[in-house]
Amino acid sequence: MVVLRDQVVPTRAAARTIVCPDRVGGADAESVVVDFNDDVALDTSQVQDSRGVGGRVALGGGGLGIVGLIVYFVLNSLGGVPASVPLSTDGVQRNQAVANSDLAKECRTGKDANGKPDCARVALINSIQGYWTDQFARSGRTYQQAPTLFFSGSVNTGCGGATADVGPFYCPADEKVYIDLSFFRELQSKFGAQGGTFVEAYVLAHEYGHHVQNLLGTSGKVRRGSGPTSDSVRLELQADCYAGVWANHATSTPTSGGKPLIRSISQDDVNRALDAASRIGDDYIQQNLGGGRVDQSQFTHGSSAQREKWFLAGINSGNPTECDTFGARNLG
Repeated sequence: MVVLRDQVVPTRAAARTIVCPDRVGGADAESVVVDFNDDVALDTSQVQDSRGVGGRVALGGGGLGIVGLIVYFVLNSLGGVPASVPLSTDGVQRNQAVANSDLAKECRTGKDANGKPDCARVALINSIQGYWTDQFARSGRTYQQAPTLFFSGSVNTGCGGATADVGPFYCPADEKVYIDLSFFRELQSKFGAQGGTFVEAYVLAHEYGHHVQNLLGTSGKVRRGSGPTSDSVRLELQADCYAGVWANHATSTPTSGGKPLIRSISQDDVNRALDAASRIGDDYIQQNLGGGRVDQSQFTHGSSAQREKWFLAGINSGNPTECDTFGARNLG
């Protein structure tokens, strides 16, 4: 497996300096969100917005009942969707227009990101891709940027048609991240997660972790199957770890202007991300949203404890080489 190599490995103590509970201005940790630098420019070209365009599509052409949706979500939530597996075959509108004019007008600087959720998402995507651009360069490679597409209800992708029921996903066929933003509300209402800007950052950074895997050729080596030590689980846990690696560097990754987009991340931010990770583990979903019985043979993304462990491995080390889940004997 190809991995990126850091030239300098941050210590655990150094990693903790970016997640201190206090924040500029002395705001209470329970009420704050990720803090962006007001005067740093945003790049809206990394986001495509097709919300309000196209109609709903039935998965498989016939729709799914609640049990089917849960099974489908377990298999696909927060994961890269194989290019060879279409998400549906009917009902997707072709030639969907992408309108970014509103984002370009509304989201110009970090100040906009501090006040507008969509602009915060643009800033997070900029930061995530900024880190991987720099990291690939340090390793003698070239990072190819991948846009994120916001959609509502349904979308047509290089991997087939998809609905919001799939959850966020990365399509390797067209190298794009897709998300219906209602997912973030579902994380709170259906899964019981606390929510927050850094939870959204974790989700987006996880999906970009799949893009990194695709660029490195890791995804293409994965064998199909499920189970607690399956390649599928290892791939997902590595994406969690890559998300943590970005988080470690989030407040120090510079933009083209030389200044980081993200000014500070609190311990509360990190705790909320860990809370979200614990609620999208296979065991939690099976027990709380499925039939109530945990069946490890059907694991595709890893347990709650494993997802927390590997996100922390990334955020504590800040080093992609610490994300070698395929070489790990004990996944947690």
